[in-house]
Formats: sequence, C-alpha cells, structure tokens
Amino acid sequence: MTVAVETGTWQLDAAASTVGIKHKTMWNLVTVKGTFGAVNGQGEVRADGSAVGTLTLDVAALDTKNAKRDAHLKGADFFDADNHPEITFAVRSAELRDGEKVHVIGQLTVRGISRPQSFTARLVGADADALTLDAEFSVDREQFGMGWNQLGMIRGLTTVSATLRFTRTAG
Repeated sequence: MTVAVETGTWQLDAAASTVGIKHKTMWNLVTVKGTFGAVNGQGEVRADGSAVGTLTLDVAALDTKNAKRDAHLKGADFFDADNHPEITFAVRSAELRDGEKVHVIGQLTVRGISRPQSFTARLVGADADALTLDAEFSVDREQFGMGWNQLGMIRGLTTVSATLRFTRTAG
C-alpha cells in the first residue's frame, strides 16, 4: 500500500498526540515512564513528498506520576527546565519509503545541546486532512549533559515514543 500525503502545511493536533519516555532505573529493576503533557509542532510536506518541521516539548509538563521524581527530573541534575524549558526536534528530512515507513533525519536539542537523531517512523493513518505517525527511538541521556547517576542506578538508553497526529491547515 502506498499512501500519498498532501503537500502543504500541517499542524500538530496536541490533544490527539502523545510523547513519552521510559528508562530502566534501580539497577534495571524499575522502568520509569513519563509523558510530556504539552507538545506543539508543525510541518510542511513539499512537492517532492519530503517533509520538514519542528516538534517542541514543554519540559515543565513532564509527568511520571510521582511529584518528587518529576521535580528532580525537571531540576539541574536532568532536564534543567529553569534554564532550558523546551526540548525541540527539528526535522531536516522525512521521506515516506516502502509504503508506511517514514525515514526521519533531524536534530534533537535537550538542555541546549543539539545532536543528530535519525529513526524510522510508521505512517499509521493518512487522508487528505490528517495523518498520524508512530515513532520510537533511543537516546543516550549523557550526550545531553544528564550524567547524574547516584550509586550507578541508571543504566542504558532512554526510549522515546511518540504518536503524532497532524492536521492539514488551509492555504
């Protein structure tokens, strides 16, 4: 099945989108999961079918269902929300390949540190007015200045997962 995505400008439907993180902690015994409650974004599908865009997460809206942990994650040991209130992902290129696979190349910025990030997303729904992407990729938090690791409890990579619904804007 090949899906053609309409050219033009697309706006993230924040109410229908989710971005979450999960990381094993306590020496891999516990998986901490959190979601970002405030997500914004937009993109443009070009005439050649490729896309560019930006996704922004509000660090203060991170929720792991534990207020004390959330305060620590938003603090200087991790996301440093006071100095870096947003996480951004700038999509430099997104191309639909092999039916539903979307090859994404971009730049992730966390704590003011930018790193290249590539992954394959899945186009799980598309029509003339809306499209939905599912994506999952891993990030090494230490590359973004988050090396805090009391007693060596935190190991491995952080998994980022997202379901993003975009609606086509008029024009």
